[in-house]
Amino acid sequence: MNKYILSVKLILILCLSLKAQTSDIQVKVITEIENEPLMGATVYFEALKKGAVTNFDGIAEFSEIPNGKHQIVISFLGFQTLETIIQVPNDSNLIFKLKEDSNQLEAVVLQSTRSTRTVRKIPTRIEFIGTEELTEKAIMNPTNISMVLRESTGIQMQQTSLSSGNTNIRIQGLDGRYTQLLRDGFPLYSGFSSGLSILQIPPLDLKQFEIIKGSSSTLYGGGAIAGLVNMVSKTPDEEPSLDIMLTQTQALGSTANVFYSQRNEKFGFSLYGSGHYQKAFDPEDDDFSNLPKTKSISFNPKVFYYPSEKTTVWFGLNGTYDDRIGGDITKIENNQNGIHQYTEENNSKRLSSQFVYETQLDSVSSLQFKNSVSFFDRSLVVPTLNFEGKQTNTFTEFSYSKRNERTDWILGANLYTSNFDENDNAPLQRDQKDITFGAFANNIYDLSKNWILETGLRVDYNTDFGFFPLPRVSLLYKSDNGFSSRVGGGLGYKIPDIFTEEAEYINFENVLAIDKSTLDAERSYGINFDVNYQTRLSDEIGFSVNQLFYVTAINNGLLLNSTANGLFQFENASDEILSKGAETNIKFTYKDFRWFLNYAFIDTRLNYLPDTPQKPLTAKHNAGSVLMYESEKWRVGYETYYTGKQFLSNGTETTDFFTMGLLVMRNFKLGSVFVNFENFTDRRQSRFSPLVLPPHENPVFPEIYAPTDGFIFSIGLIIKPFGNEDHH
Repeated sequence: MNKYILSVKLILILCLSLKAQTSDIQVKVITEIENEPLMGATVYFEALKKGAVTNFDGIAEFSEIPNGKHQIVISFLGFQTLETIIQVPNDSNLIFKLKEDSNQLEAVVLQSTRSTRTVRKIPTRIEFIGTEELTEKAIMNPTNISMVLRESTGIQMQQTSLSSGNTNIRIQGLDGRYTQLLRDGFPLYSGFSSGLSILQIPPLDLKQFEIIKGSSSTLYGGGAIAGLVNMVSKTPDEEPSLDIMLTQTQALGSTANVFYSQRNEKFGFSLYGSGHYQKAFDPEDDDFSNLPKTKSISFNPKVFYYPSEKTTVWFGLNGTYDDRIGGDITKIENNQNGIHQYTEENNSKRLSSQFVYETQLDSVSSLQFKNSVSFFDRSLVVPTLNFEGKQTNTFTEFSYSKRNERTDWILGANLYTSNFDENDNAPLQRDQKDITFGAFANNIYDLSKNWILETGLRVDYNTDFGFFPLPRVSLLYKSDNGFSSRVGGGLGYKIPDIFTEEAEYINFENVLAIDKSTLDAERSYGINFDVNYQTRLSDEIGFSVNQLFYVTAINNGLLLNSTANGLFQFENASDEILSKGAETNIKFTYKDFRWFLNYAFIDTRLNYLPDTPQKPLTAKHNAGSVLMYESEKWRVGYETYYTGKQFLSNGTETTDFFTMGLLVMRNFKLGSVFVNFENFTDRRQSRFSPLVLPPHENPVFPEIYAPTDGFIFSIGLIIKPFGNEDHH
């Protein structure tokens, strides 16, 4: 009996001994200068092949690490990689400081500034949306990028058609044509694609968004009066990566996204495919669709070649087929009969190519050449109209950059062409060709440790509208205690074309061509000023606030006015469009919790009209609150957004409203499952005013100022069989 008791004791002691040989640890990573937590840094145990990414407090957590000495590697883009040895268990806190890497040209954080500096050292104000937030928005809407933009402060997604869902982006109250959409620095989405562009860009193969508000024409030429949005694609790493996302909604929408990438020493490639099918959805049961019947397919392959450590060459294709039909549900499902006559059908095909060659000449200078060709074919069919056309755009650019200890120089030249060719059978021929040459120079100079100055000049020449000199200047002050401030301004312009929100609202029917002999290009000036402060309220609570003030004025604004014979023609406004306002962003962090608060005041005035009214469909007051919980296994988000009262074009004031959403995601080793309750209080315009007015066979569609689809419940699955380090 004593032998059995002794054996049990020995087994218990052995188990306790084995348990004691491992420990749970936390590794905290902070910046060397500001002593601020560094979110997104990778902490990797070499021998254990085990890694984790730091959370919002800069902490990476590990469980069951064997006791003893271990070599770890800590890395983050734009900072010097740290290799060190730690002892487990360790009585002292495992806190490590990373130093900014000021010498590596490859430490590129933001592409849209054309600089290799980190965001803290760039005078231009840039809003950055990273991979984690993009993943959250992709879950909420896996079909396109509208959700990413809609929930950014000061940005409004303006729907122009109930039947097709066409949507334009408005930054700080200005129409979508004043915002330049870029993909990897290429202007691929403009002109005839109009409000379809936003609906045809799936988010899964994007790694970050960069948003610059205010005039940015000096950086990327005409069109960036309100600002620009640069979407940066994922690139292949040596470790293969596979992402599969499958989503189903209660509104009968099904979406599949697949992304795969891999590289070796000399070659790499990425493949992205997306498919979406949506049945016509009518939550009001009024026999008119709020979501159109949609079939959409996108395909995006890229090939990368690395002839040396200093040179990268890549070539990519973007292909999209999109067919959507909305309107009378009975006609969509059973063809027309009786009063069931009205549908709107948009069929579009897009194919674009991108080619980039970039090489590092020496430790401080580099060359880049890029070219894109974009082809877009679209037909718009309603009972009284068939609008068809093709648009071909090309973009070619050569740039040289040089950097030394205190200054960055970027010099370049580009050529942009646009050719819209309407169907030859159209009664109104609105073909338009534009050719623009540009040259630019940009300089960032460190005046001192705390002051940085950025200046730039672009000169564009359009063959029909002449020269456009575009200077810009920005100044950054940053202190060592978490305070920084930026002030900047510049000029912009926009070449007129027929693809405006007003023309799209009436399906371009009876709209006359642009008369280049009587119209002037739109011109603008803008000024931004912001202050930013971040600190630690305690060891566990982080706080940051950013306050922005802005003014943008547009002269020669393009207006669509009716003529005596029932047609519509474009004219220049007699006075300016003036947009001014403020944006406030506040963030709190506590352990695994984040709380974001935002408010936007938008005062956009049409000074060319009597009494300078507020621009229609522009809410003066907007606010939002997002509460996030994120741990190794769970991600939960609850959001509330407020949209203030707006005015319609006839002067009618709309009601204000709140929308709410809830996201729950559970992470596993090989992926995640999620459910999303978007707009679960079911706020939609039909609850405030009609979306469709009689007669049924020839309906009238009022302007859209609120959500039209209402509550959307979705459930989905993300599969990451490898390359899934984000889920550690």
